[in-house]
Amino acid sequence: MGLFGLFNRDKKETLDKGLEKTKQSVFSKIARAVAGKSKVDDDVLDNLEEVLITSDVGVDTTLKIIRRIEERVARDKYVSVSELNSILRDETASLLAENNSVDNEDWNLPSDHTPYVILVVGVNGVGKTTTIGKLAYQFKSAGKKVYLGAADTFRAAAVEQLTIWGERVGVPVIKQQMGADPASVAFDTLSSAKANGADVVLIDTAGRLHNKVGLMNELKKIKDVMKKVIPQAPDEVLLVLDGSTGQNAFEQAKQFSAVTHITSLAITKLDGTAKGGVVIGISDQLKVPVKYIGLGERMEDLQLFNKKQFVDSLFNIEK
Repeated sequence: MGLFGLFNRDKKETLDKGLEKTKQSVFSKIARAVAGKSKVDDDVLDNLEEVLITSDVGVDTTLKIIRRIEERVARDKYVSVSELNSILRDETASLLAENNSVDNEDWNLPSDHTPYVILVVGVNGVGKTTTIGKLAYQFKSAGKKVYLGAADTFRAAAVEQLTIWGERVGVPVIKQQMGADPASVAFDTLSSAKANGADVVLIDTAGRLHNKVGLMNELKKIKDVMKKVIPQAPDEVLLVLDGSTGQNAFEQAKQFSAVTHITSLAITKLDGTAKGGVVIGISDQLKVPVKYIGLGERMEDLQLFNKKQFVDSLFNIEK
């Protein structure tokens, strides 16, 4: 069982509820796409293509899925519209499995070193600090010693918000005054975490993507300073995206990937949007694993992303 296997015992219920708005939107569009049709033909496929694109799956990923369904229809000769949901589920799950082999459910902290250092990036407003707080809660609940670093010194509110999360979860937050050098905060955080035997360190950063050169230089400096304390740090660079922004989240991911090396993604706020299809497009196109999805306000509502469960839930397949 992976590190977070003890959490979300009602995981499927949480996932189904969190994707409810997306499911309702997708199913209503599919119903209109197949209205009056008995079999999957060119008209149905054209309509289905529009459904997926308008559900924020993305053009390139949509064309891959449609191509797979076309091949299946050609092979089977006759496919009824009643089978469309299960075919769509199967081909989408197959596509994601081929493009991203990471199995988050089995993920554990590496045993060869501590602390495990996660550098968290993302623009302001995507739920970055909240995601850090929820991760800290889950790591601590799994018996891990957690430290937080408030390296978003550009906004006083960011430091205050992280401090509140630290108090709420019961983990230490290393911080300096507003305007301090973010790399200095990262250095202090790792030094303290290392000296006190921490298992996990989460470092918050500023998200001023409009100044790409400045952001790139800042993140490079933070990484360089980290390595002076822990040579392999950071172990992970986690990009947080707001799923409710649809294709804008995909664009942010591409821009951040151009600025720094991203190793994993967290997609938040999926419970409040009908744009959950963006998870499929991002997972397929970026070749960076989606590791976490946010499905609600509770600390337990941040889940490890499971491709098969996500697709099953989205296309309403009961298990």
